[in-house]
Amino acid sequence: MHDLFGGAAGERLELATYYADFETDLWSTSAPGFWKLERQQFFKEPGNASWEAFDKGDWQESMRIIEAGRSDMSEYYRKIDEYGFINRRVRVVEQPIIPYLQWELHILRMRDQYGGKVRVVTAEQIADFERKTPLPEIYTHGTTVMYQAVYDDDGVLESARRFTDSDLVARCQRFIQDLYEIGQPLESFFAENVAVLPPPRMP
Repeated sequence: MHDLFGGAAGERLELATYYADFETDLWSTSAPGFWKLERQQFFKEPGNASWEAFDKGDWQESMRIIEAGRSDMSEYYRKIDEYGFINRRVRVVEQPIIPYLQWELHILRMRDQYGGKVRVVTAEQIADFERKTPLPEIYTHGTTVMYQAVYDDDGVLESARRFTDSDLVARCQRFIQDLYEIGQPLESFFAENVAVLPPPRMP
């Protein structure tokens, strides 16, 4: 596949600046809404209490913390609905599902239940787009702003890149949407592939 960014590098943002800009941009999102592509199979999320419990091998506590967040999750998507934009996500899932993804898919399922709809695509479905490099971790706000999440070698969020070229943002948004349209709805994928799994065994 040709370079999805068309050679554009974007503006590098330190995390504090990125978080502030993202929050402002999110609540200014217009049509066609917020679209996110998640490609990597493993991340580390220090500061996330559920992930930290999972990382310590306490699956039951990790799941309890996720369930305890239902009220906040519901309120978050109620606010998105109030602001009038859609929130969609494509998650690439390779088989066999590794422990991190097993954990993350529980959170994504909750998002899906409250309106942040998620669809799953397989590595095989995107193989033609990854002949040179893996697809990036990107998310678009309307057609005005796009972010690329940049992770270190351990899978911890390190920085972000911000893109504001409307043609580039629109092209990437449409790419994510095209993947979404061929993806499997998360609820059915979860029932078939995740709900049947035993608690993961951490190394």
